[in-house]
Amino acid sequence: MSKIRVLLADDHGDMLDTVALLLVSEFDVVGTVTNGKGLLSAAERLKPDVVIVDISMPILNGIEAVRQLMESGSQAQVVFLTVHESSDYVRAALATGALGYVVKPRLGVDLNVAIKEVHAGRSYLSPSIAL
Repeated sequence: MSKIRVLLADDHGDMLDTVALLLVSEFDVVGTVTNGKGLLSAAERLKPDVVIVDISMPILNGIEAVRQLMESGSQAQVVFLTVHESSDYVRAALATGALGYVVKPRLGVDLNVAIKEVHAGRSYLSPSIAL
């Protein structure tokens, strides 16, 4: 069975490196981008199974980028990986069609599980999230 193909989007290079290192043994990290516009271009070119995206990014924020990604017909499932825990952000993120929402302090515990769950078509929210 082939590995789940993952595209990472975050405006902090250190975070991209950390997430890629965390995922590389279990998933195929096909690319990294640092803004929402780059996410749209890379997703079209790389056809990932799952996109991991931060909310706060330059040029095009993660929520708007995912909205456009879904409107373009992408089949990728989406997990937001962010510091934002407020229910307003969670609702806005999930309204784009994303199935996952992981807060960065729980990255090491939640992200691998979230990727597998959304790839299977199920939702996953970090346990600290309250809607």
